Amino acid sequence: MTFGALLLGVHLLGAIAWVGGMFFVLVVLRPSLAILDAGQRLALLVQVFRRFFLVVWHVMPLMLITGLAMEYLFYGGVSTTPWPLQVMMGTGIVMAVIFVVIVAWPWAALRRALGQEDLPRAGAAVQRIRLLVSVNFVLGVLTAIVAVLDV
Repeated sequence: MTFGALLLGVHLLGAIAWVGGMFFVLVVLRPSLAILDAGQRLALLVQVFRRFFLVVWHVMPLMLITGLAMEYLFYGGVSTTPWPLQVMMGTGIVMAVIFVVIVAWPWAALRRALGQEDLPRAGAAVQRIRLLVSVNFVLGVLTAIVAVLDV
């Protein structure tokens, strides 16, 4: 196995974990939560988000580092990288920023609201998280589509 293959493997596994996790939350978990009352739903979401966000905190920098490393290893730098991969790096950076926004604001607000047993505020924070995760999911899918344009 070459170093380039190792970088690509780590990068792809990261993408699978991040985008697949967002797919799971949006398409599988969220609709399934309807059977729980609001308090149980919020308690479960906090546990799910805590674990998922921890995964993304590790995956996201690995993806940015491996993506940049592959640009230099395979193409000699950003300026000589094919446009689809430049777009991929750009959307990856935007996704990373959105993730940091999620953690810094609505995720923190959700935990504060639950600590104060303010279910309406907690529910509003969950909706903001859902919206931002949806944006990131769409960006992740578009990034995957653009990535294969270089093949």
